[in-house]
Amino acid sequence: MKSNFTLLLILSAFTGLAQTVKQDSTKKLEDITVKGYYNRQPLLRSVSAVSLIDSSLIRNQQSNSLVSTLNATPGVRMEERSPGSYRLSLRGSLLRSPFGIRNVKIYVDDFPLTDAGGNTYLNALDVAAVGTMEIYKGPEASIFGANTGGALLINPPGLGNNEVSISANAGSYGLFHQTADIRHQFKNYSFSFSEGYQKSDGYRQNSAMDRKYFQTFQQWNYSPAGNLKVFAFYSDLGYNTPGGLTASQLEQDPKLARPATPTIPGAISQQAAIYNQTIFGGLSNSYQFNPHFKHVIALFTTYTDFKNPFITNYEKRYESTLGLRTFLDYVQAREDFKFNAQIGLESSATKSQIKNFNNNGGEATAMQASDRLKASQDLAYLRLNFDLSNKFLIELASGLNFYRYNYESYFPVEIASKQRKFNTQFMPKAAVSYLITSDFSARASVSKGYSPPTIAEVRSSDNNINNDLQAELGWNYELGFRYKTKNNRFYANGNLFSYHLKDAIVRRLNQNDAEYFINAGGTKQQGIELETAIWIIRNDASFLTGLQLRSNYTFSHFRFENFVSGTTAFSGNKLTGVPESILVNSLEFNFPKAFYLFVQHNYTSSIPLNDANTVFAKRYHLVESKLGIRNLKINKTRLDLFAGVNNLLNVNYSLGNDLNAANGRYFNPAAGINFYTGLSVRL
Repeated sequence: MKSNFTLLLILSAFTGLAQTVKQDSTKKLEDITVKGYYNRQPLLRSVSAVSLIDSSLIRNQQSNSLVSTLNATPGVRMEERSPGSYRLSLRGSLLRSPFGIRNVKIYVDDFPLTDAGGNTYLNALDVAAVGTMEIYKGPEASIFGANTGGALLINPPGLGNNEVSISANAGSYGLFHQTADIRHQFKNYSFSFSEGYQKSDGYRQNSAMDRKYFQTFQQWNYSPAGNLKVFAFYSDLGYNTPGGLTASQLEQDPKLARPATPTIPGAISQQAAIYNQTIFGGLSNSYQFNPHFKHVIALFTTYTDFKNPFITNYEKRYESTLGLRTFLDYVQAREDFKFNAQIGLESSATKSQIKNFNNNGGEATAMQASDRLKASQDLAYLRLNFDLSNKFLIELASGLNFYRYNYESYFPVEIASKQRKFNTQFMPKAAVSYLITSDFSARASVSKGYSPPTIAEVRSSDNNINNDLQAELGWNYELGFRYKTKNNRFYANGNLFSYHLKDAIVRRLNQNDAEYFINAGGTKQQGIELETAIWIIRNDASFLTGLQLRSNYTFSHFRFENFVSGTTAFSGNKLTGVPESILVNSLEFNFPKAFYLFVQHNYTSSIPLNDANTVFAKRYHLVESKLGIRNLKINKTRLDLFAGVNNLLNVNYSLGNDLNAANGRYFNPAAGINFYTGLSVRL
């Protein structure tokens, strides 16, 4: 551990402007703000461990996946076991997420994308639907509801520009991604319509994906004080699931899909896949009554038709969600004192009809089980913010979370409707930020996280309703700092945290690879996160007009506590699925006439793949690069041309392992060196 702290000190000597890009380099850091759902706040003074990913950072990466973009952020790990199969964790493990996203609250603009049952279909979105992202690491249950990992706020591309754009890129393994977008503004009304289509044959057998996507975002400023917004999307996603390989199968041929055994068929013969059709709609109204009071209300609904032919069964799931989020905002400002408060409510309910059948070569046959569940989640919250002399910022927040689910079974045994109600949880947060100088701030916080079991954990693929699962909760203690130089060429952001989680939920697999979940005692999670960057060259008129170095580091000392499964004790073991160290360095070269070159290196240390820590994924070095030209003007048309390469070193690694896998099927090998190229046209 001493060596990691030494590395932290070395890295901090090479810090710079991490949160901005070249066109923003003349801005003061205080001008860079984070929204946090309620109101904009200078990033330098934020009391939270928040990282901002703007559109320029996203466009440096390959445009068909968010994986590299999010993995460049300390404290964040995103995996994609095969094209379209996303998993995401913030400061934690993926033990709860065989697929999909749990334990992280995700919003798109004013609307929760996470349903009342605790699941989020982030892979339903096209990358082009993401304008910027704010990542709040550590429990934010006080204002965003049930989570122990944190919150991700996605802002769609901005409105207001009259523009038509179309883009297309293609690459190795049958990759093709096309998007089109139209934006227009008529005085007080603006809108955007976007569509996207993406396909890939995948690196492995049975790993093809196909997604059709349509989105609209509209805003009507019906008065100087009020505006009405509409956000909606439709996604039709399908991707094959190749399944995990054993170490010997991996060595034999990493492109293999999971082969058959004498007793269990393989992924190809069963046509293992995920099919997800989701439609989402949201309507929000914001009204400023006077300089002091503002009211916001958002209504949202979603419907998902989900099908999963798997090795041992064929699951059909129909989910519908209805909810609202509303709050009243109050501001009182004086010369040396500003007070800001919000009081609000978030309420949602998700109905799930789940049926399992025998899977006969990709066809649903005899029924195995049929159940209905309804999850209801309510949050009442209060947030107070005190700003003293524009130096000392105090945030006090608290939430009351109410969670329950109803369940009834129809087959093979009828069970009348029953309800399980969890104890009301009080989730406080206290945080401070102090501006020591105009360029240096320090912060501290303590917060409570809370996350009840999701519907997918209560009723998992073993077809049983598990009413023994307890909610996981814990306390997080954190210190942080932000620093910049006056010329904005030098910036650092650091976090140091200690998080004690009780009743951690972990996944188990039986011999047929059907999953179930248990509570694993607790975990003790201590970590360091460091974001750094420096403009080595900026606004130079020579051959190289700009050169920026970014260096982001994550150290995770995560251990099990008081965890006994059967007769085996795992206390003191490394937390499954969490690499201890991740170091991401990138260089962005800017040349005259808008030419650019982006190179990124990701070092990820070895990863424990089971709770016993007897199997590890090897450490790896991942290098990718992108070369292009932006804003090439031909009359009124602007062109962006680019080409890139992933896994430049052609290393063997898995971008997502199956944790605690039955019969040693841990590995999901990722593609070796691969290429892509593309063109974007804007009118």
